[in-house]
Amino acid sequence: MDCASIDLLVRLLLLYTRSVFLAGFHEKQGIDGQWSTTARPHMEKICLWVSQPHFGFLEIAKLMGISSIVVELEHGTFDLATLDHFLAMTRALGVRTLAKVIAPTTEAIQQALDFGADSVVIPHLLGVEHVHEVTRAAKYPPHGIRSYTGGRVYGYGRPAADAFDNENLRTRCYAMIETAESLADVEKIAALPNVDGIFPGPSDLSLSRGRGAYAFSEVDRADLTRCARAAQASGKPWVMPAWTPEERAFGAREDAELLVVASQFMTIRAGLNATLGALRQEKVLD
Repeated sequence: MDCASIDLLVRLLLLYTRSVFLAGFHEKQGIDGQWSTTARPHMEKICLWVSQPHFGFLEIAKLMGISSIVVELEHGTFDLATLDHFLAMTRALGVRTLAKVIAPTTEAIQQALDFGADSVVIPHLLGVEHVHEVTRAAKYPPHGIRSYTGGRVYGYGRPAADAFDNENLRTRCYAMIETAESLADVEKIAALPNVDGIFPGPSDLSLSRGRGAYAFSEVDRADLTRCARAAQASGKPWVMPAWTPEERAFGAREDAELLVVASQFMTIRAGLNATLGALRQEKVLD
């Protein structure tokens, strides 16, 4: 299959996925009731999880109305060169990028921001003292310790006098709540000045809390509710990984800033399943 055929397939798969997920928003019930008119998300709240640097996928997602993505650096296949190129394209397309960095280190945080990410999502955080120290890398002095480098962020020129203050305001730092220690301190973490939002990691949080696989169970929902309430109490946004209709209904009711509705691979699998199902209905396949 040539590149043009692959890009066409990806476009069809994303179009199918968009229709499936948006239909679900209007047709599915949440755990405790119907969607309300005010709770129904709009396209600006819909986010995809991208773990491979496929430029065609990015362009097609934008054409389909997607305006936000999570770039998975910890478990994805991005290296520094492809990340640099990919973030140049997200900026050119006007796609908001939340970079889930590879580790809670100064270098990992700075690289993502220097290349042009709009936000960083920091994994493997522990208690509030750890989060306070790690998140300093996301802000320039006097608020943090992020160091300066010229380049894309400053238009490849000399930064203006207010450039660093503006960059501190423009970029966001999301604390990923995926350990028992971070959940125990989530209210204090949300209140930290360099934490701009909360991003729960439900699967690792369930493992860390000794429950095994995440199932969006009652106790899982209690943890997610605590994350949402902590963010709201500090006047900050939170992001909901929302792979199912029930999770999306929950995220909308709890006023999540973004709903991460599908991974790159989920869209491809869903589209291929639909294509094969259509071929069977057409009797092209048995």
